[in-house]
Amino acid sequence: MKLLNRLIFGLVFTLSIGCDSDETKKGRFLLKGNEKLAENDPKSAISFYNEALNLDSAYADAYFNKAMAHRQLNELAETITDLNLAITYKPDYYEAIFQRGMAYLDNGEFYKAREDADRLLKLDPENWKSYFIAGLSQEKLKNYPAALEGFEKAATLQPENSDLLVNQATILFYQKNYQSAKELLVKAEELNPTEPNLHNLRSMILFEEGQVNEALTSVEKAITLDNRQAYFYNNKGLYLLFLDRPEEALELINQSIQMDAKNPFAFRNKGIYYVMKGDKTSALQYLSELAADYPEMELVQEYYSKAQDL
Repeated sequence: MKLLNRLIFGLVFTLSIGCDSDETKKGRFLLKGNEKLAENDPKSAISFYNEALNLDSAYADAYFNKAMAHRQLNELAETITDLNLAITYKPDYYEAIFQRGMAYLDNGEFYKAREDADRLLKLDPENWKSYFIAGLSQEKLKNYPAALEGFEKAATLQPENSDLLVNQATILFYQKNYQSAKELLVKAEELNPTEPNLHNLRSMILFEEGQVNEALTSVEKAITLDNRQAYFYNNKGLYLLFLDRPEEALELINQSIQMDAKNPFAFRNKGIYYVMKGDKTSALQYLSELAADYPEMELVQEYYSKAQDL
């Protein structure tokens, strides 16, 4: 469902004209940095942005572009630091505030992301991205009605964006309103049938409704469309467990963990695997901690109890 993973970060471009002043020099360094970033060389890009900042330490656009280079390197702390500086020197810098909010979300700083969403709503209440990030931050804080309201408003401002319908459907899934979620997914598919998160979410709904074979077909379609998402493989592994194909399932769950070692759902699924294999020690190794840390996670309590009874 993650639209934020596909948002293209727009770099700021400055054209150099006239005499070779500091103003034009810093613009050239900015452009050289952008060229390196376009060549997938963010480290060199950062060097050029620093050259621009050596000429003008209050150059907000250079801080912004440098932050985007750090983001490409998955250096979230550095990304946030540079965005803070961009906003310090340009307080109404909408895109910098938006990207900082996104970085806060990725960094687990959900309350700060919500603060940036509130700031964006004041700056530009007619921009769909203001409501999008508001919805994302409320989702992370498990305030689902507010999250749904944010995504709905974003969708009214950008009705052709299928991802925003998938976002709404995801919240409805969390609320166990499966019928309404499925109806939104139909609309999203009409706009963009190749959206992988749509098919993954549909698979999750089908699994909850007991249609495991259909869930497997749907998540396989998601993987065909995007083979880089760890949680797709983890979901496929879960469905294979319930289709009595445990060894295939374990291989996929392990693959998911290798891709993303922070996903508790993958460790839950591995615990379920060991319960199904009758391995009490290994099952409890995974499920005991999850039962304490994520007591409301689907299937955790059920399989923790089964592991204890082995």
